[in-house]
Amino acid sequence: MDGDPRPAAGPVALDLVSVEILAPRLRKIMVGSTAIGIVVAVVLALFVPLWVAVLVGVVVGGPAALSGWLGLRRRVWLDGPQLCARGLRTRRLKMPEVVTAEMTIRTAGIDQISLRLYDGRTRIVVPLALYTKGGGRELPILALRTLADSLWTTELVPAAAIASVLVDQLRAEARDAGLDERPLYRAIELVRSKGRTPQATLTDREVARLLD
Repeated sequence: MDGDPRPAAGPVALDLVSVEILAPRLRKIMVGSTAIGIVVAVVLALFVPLWVAVLVGVVVGGPAALSGWLGLRRRVWLDGPQLCARGLRTRRLKMPEVVTAEMTIRTAGIDQISLRLYDGRTRIVVPLALYTKGGGRELPILALRTLADSLWTTELVPAAAIASVLVDQLRAEARDAGLDERPLYRAIELVRSKGRTPQATLTDREVARLLD
């Protein structure tokens, strides 16, 4: 696969955590928040004008319910040459036209490494891995392969370097290597060792070091 730049046929999900896994909890949040907002509005309606009660109910229950609804909608996927991300609306980025490709890292209780892409019109961030002490979650093999193949369709040197990092990560996952042998985890350790926390963007030289 190393020299084959062709993306996989058909849409390929790039969700780090499948929405199907989160759906039951997100639905509970939506239902619970909506119920709380309704109860607050009904109680307040006994003492204040109806419009005030409804407004307060929306303020109390609305944000969490909206957050749950957005969580259910959120998706990231590759569909041929297009990288798509859905939230309130669906954004589409043309991979062959990418002009910026960066690996960004956020360190906290849970460390996250992401790929940030921009084609001159649309910017999309693809989470690649989450790590906690002794474990984590990474993009599965098919997603990594398809994303790497798609990055190779660009004419951008940093994108090609990142694609090579993803291939090394793919190999490490395939052989069930330890965290210290996984490039995405080493990237986080690299940032921590330099004290560049809580947020950092890897330089081209740092990306190249992940291939050593």
